[in-house]
Amino acid sequence: MLIGVIHLPALPGSPGSLRSLDAIVASAKADAEVLAEAGYDGIVVENFGDAPFFSTHVPPITVASMTLAAAAVRAAAPKCVLCINVLRNDAESALAVAHATVAQAVRINIHVGARVTDQGVIEGRAAETLRNRRMLGADAIAVWADVDVKHSTPLGHPHPTALEQEVSDAVHRGLASAVIVTGDGTGKGVDTSKLARVKASAGRAKVLVGSGATIATLGALSASADGIIVGSALRTGGLAGGAIDAHAAQAFAKAYRAAFSG
Repeated sequence: MLIGVIHLPALPGSPGSLRSLDAIVASAKADAEVLAEAGYDGIVVENFGDAPFFSTHVPPITVASMTLAAAAVRAAAPKCVLCINVLRNDAESALAVAHATVAQAVRINIHVGARVTDQGVIEGRAAETLRNRRMLGADAIAVWADVDVKHSTPLGHPHPTALEQEVSDAVHRGLASAVIVTGDGTGKGVDTSKLARVKASAGRAKVLVGSGATIATLGALSASADGIIVGSALRTGGLAGGAIDAHAAQAFAKAYRAAFSG
């Protein structure tokens, strides 16, 4: 599964907000059209430009803005799986946006356990998230849960098998349909040995690479991954943020199909 990420610019109310909501929605629609044309299987919409992020709940204006943008993406790329990620870790809002826009998945950075992040200590809220999903009648919305997520460190000294335990907890206790493996930060590559450990522990869940994938690394990643979530490599110069470059998106899709065809 090949999934492109739409990095929304700073939304209304965010410190870096410069663009009108109409312009933001139009850019999201244009990015979605590029990804659909290039044959991507899915699209993640996230409020990438809103840094510094809230640790959990975002303001209502963020939810409203993301809903408009996600609806435009859904209309522009109706055949793509749509996933919503409300940074840094607002699973409740992500579910609301996903439900309103008929999205198929939400990405949750910290679904189980707890991590030290640049927003402070964030605790997973799987119990609340899954009960909220049931209350909405939205059990069809899949949870894609990060494990050992980027821009974070574990609390205390990690046990040698802490990663395997986190994966198992995310899948078996947090009911995640997919687990996402990232590098240390945005655009940072994934350690293939770490990826293999996650794959061995994931059981029924799909394993997705969530950062740092490049055309050059797709072959190595294909040994343990079921799919790729790509953002930075689709932008000019490989830099996160900004519009998706059509040529880069097409080249990455072609390389992905070649690497994952087996």
